[in-house]
Amino acid sequence: MQTVEKIALLRVRMAEQGLDALIVPSTDPHQSEYVAAHWQTRAWLSGFIGSAGTLVLTKDKAGLWTDSRYFLQAEQQLAGSGIALFKMGLPETPAHTAWLASELAAGTVVGIDPALFSINAFRALEKAMAAKGIALRSVGDLAGSLWTDRPPLPADRAILHDEDIAGEGRTSKLSRLRAKLAEKNADWHIISTLDDIAWLYNIRGSDVTCNPVVIAYAAVSRDEAFLFTDTAKFDAKARKALAADGVTLKKYDYLERLLKKIRKQRILIDPDRNGRHILDTLGKKAGIVEGPAIPLLLKAVKNETEIAGMRMAHLRDGVAMVRFLAWLDMALSAMRVTEISAAVQIEEIRRRGERYVGPSFAPIVGYGAHGAIVHYSATPETDAEIQREGLLLIDSGGQYLDGTTDITRTIAVGTPTDGMKRHFTLVLKGHIGVASAVFPAGTAGMFLDPFARRALWDDRLNYGHGTGHGVGAYLSVHEGPQGISPRVNETRLEPGMILSNEPGYYREGAYGIRTENLVLVKSVGENEGANWLGFETITLCPIDLDLVDPAILSPGERQWLNDYHRTVRESLLPFLTDEEKEWLTRETREI
Repeated sequence: MQTVEKIALLRVRMAEQGLDALIVPSTDPHQSEYVAAHWQTRAWLSGFIGSAGTLVLTKDKAGLWTDSRYFLQAEQQLAGSGIALFKMGLPETPAHTAWLASELAAGTVVGIDPALFSINAFRALEKAMAAKGIALRSVGDLAGSLWTDRPPLPADRAILHDEDIAGEGRTSKLSRLRAKLAEKNADWHIISTLDDIAWLYNIRGSDVTCNPVVIAYAAVSRDEAFLFTDTAKFDAKARKALAADGVTLKKYDYLERLLKKIRKQRILIDPDRNGRHILDTLGKKAGIVEGPAIPLLLKAVKNETEIAGMRMAHLRDGVAMVRFLAWLDMALSAMRVTEISAAVQIEEIRRRGERYVGPSFAPIVGYGAHGAIVHYSATPETDAEIQREGLLLIDSGGQYLDGTTDITRTIAVGTPTDGMKRHFTLVLKGHIGVASAVFPAGTAGMFLDPFARRALWDDRLNYGHGTGHGVGAYLSVHEGPQGISPRVNETRLEPGMILSNEPGYYREGAYGIRTENLVLVKSVGENEGANWLGFETITLCPIDLDLVDPAILSPGERQWLNDYHRTVRESLLPFLTDEEKEWLTRETREI
């Protein structure tokens, strides 16, 4: 069934329900960024497979809102569907709520699935619609009901994450959570987000592609702890270990029973990370305490064991990346290499490394104009052969038992133009600006974002995505709450947090440039009674010097680059073959 047919059939269902519009977001009942195939209804319905987007249908119009990472991809995948693309973040683009309010009259009805909207997102939508006299109605999974061959919920086996790698056991984490719960004067804490649950209970799984999580809910009181999931995922040994640490396993849908049982007690709920359906189940008379999910900030600050594991994972990943880049340098002159075959080669090389589990996200290998599509995903129809000209952008990462990696390199596969070199070097200046920043304790990441953009701004250039996101330790490659972005985020950076550093520049129809390393927040000392913080770069991989214009770099920036390359060289040489050593030595030469 084609997209046009699916939408026509859905409009029939909408009419049967008395709906004038329907909103289909991209998330799941756990407010996940990346979701299991079972919940990819928006992608199935619209044909746009990017991870972020909101589809809105009225009786005669359809629109999809997505951000700048997916503008080009969405244009291509929505072509011929009858769905209009709305480019979020542009001055002329209305929010989907504003568009709906302008399209609908007072007294009309918008259908939603409350499980797919956080409590705060629901409130914002309700307020926007009420201002126009438009009502919201819960219609459950109306769009998904059309999906006859819908994938079932994943049934893969879950495992316990070794405490020797996690650096802290379940009982300790529960104790810390309960202390915070007491500070909030709450009796229970309901947790929906999968990475928070995986961290809290030291469990891992494969329920979401590239994310080692288990589909579950958690509920913790001052003396009980529940894990609501498919209990068959855990073998007898795992169940015994969980029980010994005070964790009771219950079926996934038993959460509703517990919520009805405890609704008169004081319940801590994160309104940004719990679905509206949880609040609906608790009812209006429940004793709700609102606040951030307790594991959110606890897991963002890595312990010493996790930090050591992340460093080791990045060492192994650096070896894999050098082996791949050295192979690519040779292969481009000896054989046909395409975007997909290059991505396959990266995965094959990583898989040889110790403790490797799988990719941390679908690799982005974009040659030429495809590199300008920020979250490009090659398909057999778009798979471009990499020629000996232009630029190649490679964004990939690995999940290791002791860490998560995320790295982007832009490579000159031919002789770069002066314009390419200038743009690459301006991006590099921004990267160095963040990597070498020193800032007072208490600084939020949003205040560091201009460090990454200043050189580009001087040339009246910019990029549409954030500069940095938090990264988990063998968990989600995108992990909050910390970040570096123009968007308002008041989370203060703390020693032990790990973020990406990834400024970029994208020339539509020509090429994309991004240089990404992961950085660890660390203390750099005190001065006049104030604590000061900075970053340690933990990614180990050369930056393409053929794209660097040294004249544009300051002496300090050249020193940073030479120092970084010396660290890369000294760290990785012992693990390489003679040919790979020769390649790395050349690629990390001083400038």
